Amino acid sequence: MTDKQMSLAEHLQELRRRLVIVLIGFVITFILGLVLSKPVIRFLQNVEIAKGIEMNAFRVTDPFNVYLQVAFVIGLVLVVPLILYELWAFISPGLYENERKVTLSYIPLMIILFLLGIAFSYFVLFPYVIHFMTNLGESLGIHSVIGINEYFHFLIQLTLPFGFVFELPILIMFLTRLGLMTPHLLTRIRKYAYFVLFVIAGLITPPDVVSQCIVMVPLALLYEVSLVISRRVFRKMMKRQMEMNHES
Repeated sequence: MTDKQMSLAEHLQELRRRLVIVLIGFVITFILGLVLSKPVIRFLQNVEIAKGIEMNAFRVTDPFNVYLQVAFVIGLVLVVPLILYELWAFISPGLYENERKVTLSYIPLMIILFLLGIAFSYFVLFPYVIHFMTNLGESLGIHSVIGINEYFHFLIQLTLPFGFVFELPILIMFLTRLGLMTPHLLTRIRKYAYFVLFVIAGLITPPDVVSQCIVMVPLALLYEVSLVISRRVFRKMMKRQMEMNHES
């Protein structure tokens, strides 16, 4: 660990500096999102999933709301690498040199997991939900008139959370390193964790069992992957502690 000891005031000042950098970064990526928003909206309207869906504006402000929503999401996704780096830069002074290198190397993995979560939701879950809702409406004799604002709001609401949910293995790794989580605890609470994951699946998906099960499968896999990672990290921590005790 570094020799420099920072006071609470210095920690708060450093945290504020990191937050300002992230805020400036988001402003830049949001402006970029404003530039990319229109072609992204046009693309999402013409992909296979959206074919046959006539999107309507029920309010004068709907097109502008959609434009801002998509620009915000683009800005948020683009600023994620900066957020992760600034988080690492803030906590890195409290880590050993090898821990700094290891944790820095996890940033690309976290970005990949974030994008995988969004991709899973968009390409697997979202088409099923749209197909299910359309068929349900037809079976009930209901003609769906879909507002473009509601369509994109639902799309964002369904896909974006999965980017963060897919970060579970990295979160477990950090909690294990901090000593707040152990493989034994994860194994012992597995059935309760599965119940919580099923509740989460129910909260971020429409109220039908099939879509909840579709979401539950990757969540369960993520938990098991997190358990494997926790075991590896815990073994390394125990080995290092034994080596330090032996040296002393």
